[in-house]
Amino acid sequence: MTTDPGFLAGLRGLAREHADLLRPTALGLDADPSLGPALLGTDPRWLRLTGMPAAYNPDPLRVGGRPVYVDRCVEQVVVMEELARVDAAAVLALPGPSMSGFVVADIADEEQRDRYYQRLADRPTWTFFGMTEPAHGSDPASMETALRPADDGREGLLLNGTKRFVGNGARAGIGVVFARRHPGPLGVVAVLLDADRPGFTGIPLETLGLRGLQLSELRMSDVPVADEDVLGRHRPATRGGMWAAVRTFNRYRPVVASFALGVAQGAHDYVVANRRQLGSGDRDLLAALADRLAGTRATVMAAAESADHDPRDGTLASAAKIRATALAEESTLLALRMFGPGARWEHPLLDKWARDARAFEFMEGTSNVQRLTLAQGHLNGRLDDVRPAA
Repeated sequence: MTTDPGFLAGLRGLAREHADLLRPTALGLDADPSLGPALLGTDPRWLRLTGMPAAYNPDPLRVGGRPVYVDRCVEQVVVMEELARVDAAAVLALPGPSMSGFVVADIADEEQRDRYYQRLADRPTWTFFGMTEPAHGSDPASMETALRPADDGREGLLLNGTKRFVGNGARAGIGVVFARRHPGPLGVVAVLLDADRPGFTGIPLETLGLRGLQLSELRMSDVPVADEDVLGRHRPATRGGMWAAVRTFNRYRPVVASFALGVAQGAHDYVVANRRQLGSGDRDLLAALADRLAGTRATVMAAAESADHDPRDGTLASAAKIRATALAEESTLLALRMFGPGARWEHPLLDKWARDARAFEFMEGTSNVQRLTLAQGHLNGRLDDVRPAA
């Protein structure tokens, strides 16, 4: 079983070994995010195929001789935490399915799945997940991006709108865009879109943290869309675009939490390795931080197990993200303080990690949004039987 402690320990150890491959590129990618394809496109094949179905991944990671596709949330949080101890931005900037892969796995038909996954298997391919909009964030009720029939005699549909804060958007080759096709909450659909379609443009945005991810703005002006590009068209509307989006967020929030946890752990480890002389007060702070890291890790694991069991329930996922994102900021700022004035210049990795840590607050919903989900889960009794993960 993937939750077997021995298996997870082996997976964690293997991921930790591979994390060192990201170290040489960390500062270079932060300085110039456009170098992402050159720096990361040749990383181990298993890493860029993380989360791919077995049919498209003939050479997966192996733990104890057993193939591991890292397609379960429990496996993903273990691997991503270890990689994020070195460079979360580089992991997020890797080619592969990322968030759009969840949507394709949930609602695509066989032809759509093959079109998407085969492209990723054949060559390093970056993907995008277009949900957030400039004026309304990720609120589906206010979504302005629209998919409408052409009114000039052309066949098919036309996609118009703008998405913002899309990871890897400017370098991606294929991805998923959410758009309104009909009024009402069930009128939002997910479109599988190739980035070379006429009218589609990806523009990089300047950011302070997670720069390697190259957050982008996607602009779509009369982008031609065929009916076979609409994911879930063979399914009822209640199991279409927004259903898949909710399940994606609930499964990806524990992963975001694991990134934040990895950054927090990396900052702690950096202080332990490089700050040889500490006063008793600072030693106590580090010991308390180590305890909080262990507690947060248990919360993240519990959230991942819950997401694997029932992706409809995001209660624990929200709890994990709140706890891990706060800890990442506190840990990195504490590390900088312990190295004194000039720490950001003398320890550029710590400076980078501190900037990256702040970015997690805004990924997959801010902490206030997560608190609303957590409160709703509490009111509905979803936390009554929660037990801390081992």
